[in-house]
Parts: sequence; structure tokens; C-alpha cells
Amino acid sequence: MRSPARPVTTLATGACRRTARERSDRERPVGDSLQIDSVNPPTDEREPLHVHPKQESGAELVSGSLVFEVNGVQRKLAPGDSISIPPNTPHRFWNDGHEDAHSIGFFRPALAIAEFFETLFALANTGKLDAKGMPRPLQLAVMVPRFGDEIRTVRPPWPVLRAVAMVLKPLARARGYRSTIAA
Repeated sequence: MRSPARPVTTLATGACRRTARERSDRERPVGDSLQIDSVNPPTDEREPLHVHPKQESGAELVSGSLVFEVNGVQRKLAPGDSISIPPNTPHRFWNDGHEDAHSIGFFRPALAIAEFFETLFALANTGKLDAKGMPRPLQLAVMVPRFGDEIRTVRPPWPVLRAVAMVLKPLARARGYRSTIAA
């Protein structure tokens, strides 16, 4: 039997509103999972291609329309459809429809992905993301080492991004940047 979901936080940017809920998934022996209740407005913006190196991820679409690009192949989800993405698989998604898309996403195991989303949306809510919704370089320099097990962009390649982050991290720390920020 699954334990009841408990709210973690509500996250918001111009492109997405999400309510994150942690759930201990006792039916699967892989450990804790994180479920995210997402509302994505229609947009032409696409998030960067990324991987979750140690997590299976996916979503079930409740309403609206979402397109997932997984390993270069696009798949359009309709309400009731779901998708599961294996760990370390390049992917991204967007709402190509004309109305908000409501989905329930998941990450297994949860690791620190809830902290990542809390930090990302706290940055968004304080105007500290660039026009594409990405943290600025010095912020990334402290986030990359902290969340490398949870999420990595495909470009630049991980070894390059990690090396740049290691070089910039002391400067970022000296200027007050932190790897996590509470919402």
C-alpha cells in the first residue's frame, strides 16, 4: 500500500506551475519517488535537452497536450497517455496545444530532485533566471556539483560543464551563491 502524498511546495514560473509531492512508493523496491503535479501553459519554448542520470522519470497526462522528445523521437501525449523515460536518456517536453496541459510527473528514486525544483523555482520567482529559464553561470557553478546525480544538460557535455563549474565555484561561493535556495 502506498503512503499518502504530502505536499512539498508549489512552484511557479511564467512557463509552468507545479505542485511537488513526495511519495514513498512501497510497491516498488527502488525506494522513494517524487510526484509532481504540473500545469504547463502553451509555449513554443522548449526546455534544454537533459538527462536524469540515476532516475527513471515520466508523466501521465491528465488534460491538454504535451510533446515529449526522447532520444530524438517525438511523441505526443493525449489525456490518459503516459510515458516512462529510463535513466540517462536525453529528453525534454513542451505543451504544443492551445490550453494548459495538466500532468502528473514522477522521478524514481527521488534523490534530491525536489530540492532542485525548489531552488529553480525560487530563482525564477526572484527574477534570477535568464530569458530561457536557466540559472546564470555563477549560480550554475554551485548547482552543477550539488544536482549532478539528478539532472544534467546534454550540451555542453557533462565533463565540460563539471570542469567549468569547478573553476567558477570558488568565485560563486565568494559572491554568496548557494547550491540550494528554499522557495
